[in-house]
Amino acid sequence: MLSQVCLCCLFFSRGFYSCRWTESSSQRRKCRWLSLLVVTLMSLLSLCWLYICFAISNDQQNVNEVIFRTLKTWVNYFLVVVIISAVVASYCILLLLFALIQVALAEQLHLHWLHKIIFCFCVIFITALASGVSIKGREEWPTVLTLLQATAPFLQFGAVGALTLLSPFVFHRFHLAKTRSKMVIAGMFLVVSAAIFLCPLLIHSPCLIEVQELPEKPKLIGHRGAPMLAPENTIMSFNRSLKCGVIAFETDVQLSRNRKPFLMHDHGPDFLLRTTNVKDKFNGSSFNKSTDLTFKQLQTLNAGEQFLKNDPYSTVSLLSEEEKETARTQTIPTLKKLLEFATQHNTSVIFDLKNKETEEIDTNDTVKTTLKSGIPQSLILWLPSKEREVVKKQAPDFIQVYENETDLEKNNGSHLNVKYSEIKIKNISDLRKRNITVNLYVVNERWLFSMLWCAGASSVTTNACHLLKEMERPDWVMPRSTYLITWILVDISSALVMMALFHWTKHSLCHNADGPSNDNELEVFLTRLP
Repeated sequence: MLSQVCLCCLFFSRGFYSCRWTESSSQRRKCRWLSLLVVTLMSLLSLCWLYICFAISNDQQNVNEVIFRTLKTWVNYFLVVVIISAVVASYCILLLLFALIQVALAEQLHLHWLHKIIFCFCVIFITALASGVSIKGREEWPTVLTLLQATAPFLQFGAVGALTLLSPFVFHRFHLAKTRSKMVIAGMFLVVSAAIFLCPLLIHSPCLIEVQELPEKPKLIGHRGAPMLAPENTIMSFNRSLKCGVIAFETDVQLSRNRKPFLMHDHGPDFLLRTTNVKDKFNGSSFNKSTDLTFKQLQTLNAGEQFLKNDPYSTVSLLSEEEKETARTQTIPTLKKLLEFATQHNTSVIFDLKNKETEEIDTNDTVKTTLKSGIPQSLILWLPSKEREVVKKQAPDFIQVYENETDLEKNNGSHLNVKYSEIKIKNISDLRKRNITVNLYVVNERWLFSMLWCAGASSVTTNACHLLKEMERPDWVMPRSTYLITWILVDISSALVMMALFHWTKHSLCHNADGPSNDNELEVFLTRLP
């Protein structure tokens, strides 16, 4: 029965891996281990890229927006990339699995030319995407390091398990190798093992703390409102964010031709295309900056239909029919309207001025509009850096928020607003100990929110306020002492298992050497099975 199972495994693994159903010729056996090495490296590459995609998923909306500005067509490009990457990783791992089955059954390996061509395309695909991230979104790479810091304890456990499972193949090759080759194999294996077993000495995750030491849950700030549940930067969106318990509205301000501040994130060529029906309303016209239109013209645009049509977060299905109808009627609001809404609900407002070329002039008009709105100055979190000293004189009770630690220290500030990937995790807790409020943006994924919660962030700006508000504690918190004990036990267990496997493989080879000589190792192996 066992021999039949082995034959079945060989039949399918040989067919998938080599696209053949009979034994390979002796000429093809020469590339056996090179073939296995190539498949192993491709599997690692595809898994690493999938891991990078998982890290970047927190900023997937940014990725889609960047590509939209180039192609002028909305598609969830990031989701397409993730699906293709998952298929590539699954294909490579399946191929590696079949290769290991053939090795276990002492079958010679021959990677079919079709797989080699597919591998070439996979390498080109991953390299092109990684290059695109480096060129267009280089700020995403620190996110990968942040994810690594969050998952390192569990990755180490997984790496120990993988090392243990693969060790029999290494031991098998070690026993068959000549003296010089044995030294190379043993040296490489010991170095890799030591690196995996001892890497916890370098792991410093903020969530390796006692439960009672866990800081207060970060407050939430609605990034353009609640853009997963309503069209971004609309009154409906800010209203939905209130249900999440946000402490502030985050938005973006631009000025129209008649110097009226309004809410809009995108700027530059075709800045209205993604969020409004400007293509239908002004067919053939191209607007490259906010001052190309008066606010009266902007008011004629619909700011909700594109949200329902594009479904940027795949969340439109969560809306009721009444909410969808409300979304269809949304228009571009003025800053004044938002400030009056914030005053009514006693909620703070933080915003940035998008037109950096005219920021000095825009600052003056924006401050005037803000003061005329009647909102308490203490509810304004002032972020624009230009003309800050002038603003302090005009509105002394505005809370001054700084965009980097250098400006914060220079001005003896008490509020910092920075991208989560641009600050060291350790610095967050250090700043909080000095009673400095630290807000981090844009945080959408649970794993990242958990990390920043453990680190002590005061608040986060988020698109997913409805999801983060439901979290009662970080995804994982573990006392460091518990982790160290678990690490030591896992490493010792793995070492003992591998020692046993080492002697077992040696004994098996010696036992086979006593039997009849046969060029087909599989036949010898199968004859020993019941």
